This record gives sequence, C-alpha cells and structure tokens, in this order.
Amino acid sequence: MMSQGLVTMSYIGASILFILSLGGLSNQETARRGNYYGMVGMVIAILATALSAAVTENYAVLVVALLVGGFIGSQAALRVQMTQMPELVAAMHSLVGMAAVLVGYANFLGESGLTGVEKTIHEVEIYLGILIGAVTFSGSVIAFGKLCEKISGKPMLIPGRHYLNLILLFSAIAFGYVFLNGVDVDERLMALGLMTLVALLFGVHMVMAIGGADMPVVVSMLNSYSGWAAAATGFMLNNDLLIVTGALVGSSGAILSYIMCRAMNRHFLSVIAGGFGSAGGTAAEVVGEVQPIDVTETVQLLRDAKNIMIIPGYGMAVAQAQHTVNEITKLLKSKGKTVRFGIHPVAGRMPGHMNVLLAEAKVPYDIVFEMEEINEEFGDVDVTIVIGANDIVNPSALNDPNSPIAGMPVLECWKGETTIVMKRSMASGYAGVGNPLFVMDNTRMLFGDANAKLQEVLKELQA
Repeated sequence: MMSQGLVTMSYIGASILFILSLGGLSNQETARRGNYYGMVGMVIAILATALSAAVTENYAVLVVALLVGGFIGSQAALRVQMTQMPELVAAMHSLVGMAAVLVGYANFLGESGLTGVEKTIHEVEIYLGILIGAVTFSGSVIAFGKLCEKISGKPMLIPGRHYLNLILLFSAIAFGYVFLNGVDVDERLMALGLMTLVALLFGVHMVMAIGGADMPVVVSMLNSYSGWAAAATGFMLNNDLLIVTGALVGSSGAILSYIMCRAMNRHFLSVIAGGFGSAGGTAAEVVGEVQPIDVTETVQLLRDAKNIMIIPGYGMAVAQAQHTVNEITKLLKSKGKTVRFGIHPVAGRMPGHMNVLLAEAKVPYDIVFEMEEINEEFGDVDVTIVIGANDIVNPSALNDPNSPIAGMPVLECWKGETTIVMKRSMASGYAGVGNPLFVMDNTRMLFGDANAKLQEVLKELQA
C-alpha cells in the first residue's frame, strides 16, 4: 500500500502529464506525443488509486473490473473503423455519465460520516453529479444514434419545447430542495430518482432537438459535460486527481464548443435550443444542370494545373479514400505541382475528424491548412477537388439569408478556376440543404465511390 504522500505526488505527476497531453493534442505534429503523455498519466493514476488507502479490500473485484474494461477498450480500439470514431466518442461519453450516476447513488446510500454543513455540501455534490451524469448519459446515447444514423439527423422540434425545458429545470430544482430537506431516506431517495428521470429526459430532448449539421458541436459539448461529470465524481469521492482531470476535460470541451460555434457563425445557446437554422425561412431552390466529368478529363485537368486544392469531407471517411488521396498527392508533388488541403472546422462528424484521417494516411502536416488560413487563396487555385463534402462548400451560406446554414463560414472553392466535386449522388449533405455549387459553370461532378474513382485517377496519372 502506498503512503498518502506518495499517492499525492503520483496524482500531481499524472495531472502534469494530462496537461501536457492536452497541449500536445492541440497540434497535429505533437498529437502522437500528447497521446503518450495521456496514456502514461492514466497508468500512474490507476496504479496510485488502486494502491492507496482508499482501496482496502475487494482487490479481486477491482482486478476483474480492470481486466474486463481493458479488454472491451482494446477490442473497440482494434475493431472500430476511423469512420466510426464520432459514434465511439459519443458512446464513451455516455459511459462517463453513467459512472457519475452510479457513484452518486453509491455515495448517497453509503455512510459518509459527515455532519452539518459538510454533510449538506457533500449531498449537493451528489445531486449535481447525478444530474450532470444523467444528462450526459442520455444525451450521448441519442448523439450515438444520430451519428451512426440509427436516429434521423433532422431536429425534432416539438411545440413548446422551450417551456418543456423550463419545466424540467424547475422540476430538478424542486426535487433538489426535497432531497436536501427530506425527513427520511425513502423520501430523499424518491426525489433523487425523480430528478434522475428528469435529467435523462432533458438529455434526450436536448440532443433530439439539435440538427445534423450541429453534431460536431454536440460531440464537443458532450465532451465538456462528461468532464464536469467526472469532476463532480471527484468531489463525491474526495479524489483530487479526478477533480483536476474532470475540470481539464470540461473546460477544454467548453472552449472547443465555443471555437466550433464561432467557426459556424452560431451561438452556443442557439445550438442547444434547437436544430441548425430551425428559425430561418425557406432556402432558395437550386436550379441548373450539373456538368458530369469522367476520370480521363479529371486527370487531364490535374496534369494541366499548377496549384491544386483538396477539400475532404465525410464522404472521404466513408469511402476510406485518405490513403489513395495521399498517393495522388505525392505523385502530383513529384511533378512539381503545389498541392494543399483545406480543412473546415466542422468537416466530418466530430472536431478534427478530417485531420485525424489525413494524419492516419501520413499526409504531410505542412500542406494541411485550416479554413481561415486558406480561404483567401482560392482565387489562385487551378483545380479544387472536393471529396464527399457538401455543407462546408455551400455558397448559399454566404448569399442566401433564408438558407438553414446562412452565415456559416465555408470554404469558397468556387472562386478557383475549376472545382471537381466527388459524390455518389446528388443527395444533400447532413444539414439537408441543396448546394448551388453543383450547378455552377466552373463545377464538374465526378460521380461514384470516392476511393474507386481516385484509384482510377491515380492509375491514369501514373501511366
């Protein structure tokens, strides 16, 4: 068993490693190192907690739980495809929320040994921990369903939904009063149970009302909620490391949510209040004829071009075309052409989705640019290849005030000489909005599976 001083030192070391991990994850070039810092920090945290005085018996149960959890986690890491990462993240958030709920009930039903003000403070911690955990759990489950398309991505906007949210909020406050002032355990347990149901309902209603185009914000928001749930659990268990870790995750998730909302020209509260652009008018109808292009014509355009931009979207993830894209990039660069990638902050289904895919394919970091870094360069681009993206290259966001995505900054690829859009069909994107880009005079549509078509492009470029 470790002494309390050694446990404290281990917690400080783990906290420093977690902070270094977040710092490393903020940049593509240091992300791998950031992951290693986090892994080492977590190993230290688990060992220090398991060997501390807080765990005095039932080591057999603890070991079994660690083995089962480790096995499930390793299998998920080995089997889950990169395209399934957003829903995996949502599923993991739900587990954090459920853990906070279970720990809260265990703390309430156990003997705390506290009296007076300390007892009241501890019970407030329990109540808030269960409240945040339940909202995180149910909201994450719904987000998981939307991300894997088992639940429609369209916002479910029921009449009087804001009043329903207020009723749920006041109900949670009322049950909290009963919980803190109840005369017996049964009455207080009943209030705690009813609040849990209210919180679960609020989580479901909140995420169901959010439209598909806002899902990247939802993922980062739930990440923040899971952090605050973990921090509340830390207060319940009097575990300093859990408090620090939860606060790091909660605050970083909140900051990321703010950044995502700013990138979409959205207010955080408007995302929570309802679906993407739900208050807007009717978007203008897209009128015009598309101009298809074949692989041979695409290759000729690439051979003639000097400055090439590639914009990846969720379609690239679905087709798992990132490796083929990297091969084409290397080939074009070897021919003296300038090839760059333009990444929209909300491309894909979670923050950084496209960056992760390109890093997996070993695309050089120095040719991958964020939207604000590259948008002014499109006037000098000869050919832009849009791979499975829709909403993030939709000009109606800038020129149609009635569009559901009005005001959202987008990659202005239509300012280049030629834009080649790769899609399976003319279906709308995740926001359900038509795209005038597809019928512009300088746009060509290359239909089919992105990876298959890019393989053909690569083969002809090599010829």
